[in-house]
Amino acid sequence: MTFDPATLRYDDKGLIPAIAQDHGTGEVLMMAWMNAESVARTLATGKVTYWSRSRASFWVKGESSGHLQTLVEMRVDCDRDCLLVLVDQAGPACHTNRRSCFYTAVRDGAEVEIMSPME
Repeated sequence: MTFDPATLRYDDKGLIPAIAQDHGTGEVLMMAWMNAESVARTLATGKVTYWSRSRASFWVKGESSGHLQTLVEMRVDCDRDCLLVLVDQAGPACHTNRRSCFYTAVRDGAEVEIMSPME
């Protein structure tokens, strides 16, 4: 069966959440948005491409920083309204220079930074 990005369930803005996960370690790196075209571009190029809501444009993860995400596998959830992109991440995934965007934990009602920026 051939995959068609149009078969995904996008929100009213034409977007679908995409969770990036390191394919080797299983670490959740980040969440961003895709539309049908960014899904198609990602599959065609192997470079994970998201849709920037603030800039209203496509962005290839790491294109300016060199911290590229190379697609290993794309997975579709059971409701077809969320994607999991298994990636090979070069350097930090977060714009704060951390490996993951999920560097703040809530423990005993307090926020705790659990990851420092990479050197």
